[in-house]
Amino acid sequence: MSVQYKLEKFEGPLDLLLHLIDKSEIDIYDIPVKQITEQYMEYLKQMKKFEFEITSEFLVMAATLLSIKSKMLLPKPPPTDLDLEDHVEDPREELVRKLIEYRKYKTIADHLRDQELERSLIFSKEPDDLSHLISDKMESPVEGLHLADLIIAFSKVIKKVEKRKSVATIRRDEISVKDRILEMMGYFKQSESKILFSTLFKNESSREFIIVTFLGLLELMKMKKIISYQNHSFDDIVIEYVDKEEVHELNTDEIDY
Repeated sequence: MSVQYKLEKFEGPLDLLLHLIDKSEIDIYDIPVKQITEQYMEYLKQMKKFEFEITSEFLVMAATLLSIKSKMLLPKPPPTDLDLEDHVEDPREELVRKLIEYRKYKTIADHLRDQELERSLIFSKEPDDLSHLISDKMESPVEGLHLADLIIAFSKVIKKVEKRKSVATIRRDEISVKDRILEMMGYFKQSESKILFSTLFKNESSREFIIVTFLGLLELMKMKKIISYQNHSFDDIVIEYVDKEEVHELNTDEIDY
């Protein structure tokens, strides 16, 4: 059966696979590999036909799908008592895990983009400089920022990424939330348990990297390990690890994504 496309641009093979799964209303936990592989290969043919650049990650995914398809076609060995006790691995298992993880990031990114769009419709004048009216001894009015403040800050970072996003597909460096948390813990150790929000990103940071960082901060906030605040209005956000002595002993075993 021929599949018709308007040849949308996808950010990577996982983005394309999610599109095909949603379009066909397929259960992501029970992917019909033969069907989805045929649709995926058909899309690559269309890309080649219209002379779109097919990056290596799309080809790697094609090889992965064909490998899974081949494994699914192999006859299953007769069940043993050991199989009943242990989990029998499904060839699709790793792919399903990656798709679920990617969908989670994509949903959060879409939410951040919607938040940014809503805020872009709100017009306001530039703030006046009232610093000369504020006593240096006054308690900061912006200490103890809320989650909404962090979401707004992340939305701004995402917007910068979207502005510089090129038409061509960009290869992403994949990193898990757990690994990103461990990276941030390293920053806390090197900087007396305090880091600036802006230092968590580089100019070339991908949208996925930004989202993983956001999820990492959410996990640390959920564990009540960090607080965020600003020393003065419009200053960079300070992320502070609450227990300076415990910064070397964070248990991340429960974080599995």
